[in-house]
Amino acid sequence: MIAIRAARPEDAAAIGAIYAPYVLGGTVSFETEAPDTRAIRHRMAASDGFYPWLVATTGEADGDGVLGYAYATMFRERPAYRYVVETSIYMAGSAQQKGTGRLLYEALVDTLRAQGFTQAIGVLSLPNDASITLHEAVGFRRAGVYREVGFKQGRWIDVGFWQCRLNEGTVPPKEPRPFREIGVVRG
Repeated sequence: MIAIRAARPEDAAAIGAIYAPYVLGGTVSFETEAPDTRAIRHRMAASDGFYPWLVATTGEADGDGVLGYAYATMFRERPAYRYVVETSIYMAGSAQQKGTGRLLYEALVDTLRAQGFTQAIGVLSLPNDASITLHEAVGFRRAGVYREVGFKQGRWIDVGFWQCRLNEGTVPPKEPRPFREIGVVRG
């Protein structure tokens, strides 16, 4: 059984283990050193209960295996961007191409909608067919490409932006609600 739940500080080691191969062995992440458990915990805590961090696990009990994680962060720092989030998802190699990533990402998108954000932006290194397919399956559409903006593993890499409308923008806009008030929303 796959369970989707809010990530907990004790998930940081598993999250770091899932993320490390993306950092060390490919161009999906532009980081060059894999963050340790402490750094992952710090990133999770920096969301301050406002932005969601979710995990897909093999069950709901503590200690069940984390198969993947998805989270949202501030899109940009200036106040006018506060209605928009940037999203990310990473799956363990053994959990890829089995539908778990879609369940997890759908839960993240549903949660962000319930919080009241207006747009989600996915930032993908290119080429990345699997990630493009996942993003488009949950409602993201291609918004543009920056050419040759990252240099990793001896080559220049393009970055694509995929955008998902979460809610209609109102005038005046409604302030998004913190994740700690909403919790994980599915469907």
